[in-house]
Amino acid sequence: MKRASAPIDLDELPGHCIRRLHQIAVAIFLQETEAHGLTPVQFAALSKVGLTPGVDQRTLAGSIGLDTSTIAGVIDRLEARGLMQRNASPDDRRVRLLSLSTEGQKLLQAIEPDMLKAQQRILKPLPAAERDAFMRMLRKLVQANNEMSRAPSEV
Repeated sequence: MKRASAPIDLDELPGHCIRRLHQIAVAIFLQETEAHGLTPVQFAALSKVGLTPGVDQRTLAGSIGLDTSTIAGVIDRLEARGLMQRNASPDDRRVRLLSLSTEGQKLLQAIEPDMLKAQQRILKPLPAAERDAFMRMLRKLVQANNEMSRAPSEV
């Protein structure tokens, strides 16, 4: 008779730890930025559009690793709050070009210190000397496994 293997310790699995760290990172972000009422994904969308005004929805989705149907809902919510604007492309009326409203620009500036505080809190348990190495390894894992994502980043 085949003997059952020993139970798996979830804390030894990278996927489990990454999922837990994501939950923690979102919770910290929401705590630090509560006054601004943005989710991490909404912040990412505002930030990218702020850096590349006139970007189209598909390119925005690819740059932050979201599928096109998800980004549409994110933009709907930001547009409804008056933070982002969609304008038809002069070259192709089906393409929507995105820009931040004045309110969106103000919110992006206002949230930045709180967002940065959240990032510091996420890394705080690591000794300062290990933080850069952790971020290098994290980016390496993301880049090397990008194609495995349901919405690979195009950047």
